[in-house]
Amino acid sequence: MHKVLLATVAALAVTSSAAQAQFDRVKIGVLSDLSGIYEGVPLPERSVSQSGTLPDRIRLFRRPILDEWADGDDTLEHLVAHVLVHEVGHHFGLSDEDMHALEDAVA
Repeated sequence: MHKVLLATVAALAVTSSAAQAQFDRVKIGVLSDLSGIYEGVPLPERSVSQSGTLPDRIRLFRRPILDEWADGDDTLEHLVAHVLVHEVGHHFGLSDEDMHALEDAVA
């Protein structure tokens, strides 16, 4: 399933934590809470006239994910999958609010 979801995302990267510039774009509470980010143009916003843009990328941030895992009850596998699916949702044009509503609907 992940291969299908990521077919149009050029890269998946895992780094220790977000850079300040990445954090500034998402406007969440504190840098250490940012566990992943989608960098690219969401599918609904793409145009045939776009060219020369960088490939889409999903970045997962190891330190915040490990911190959440150490402090919580979820498995590491579940947390990584959750963050990855969340960022893929952004790739498909879903907002954070859209994804939270979907999560609440299936909970």
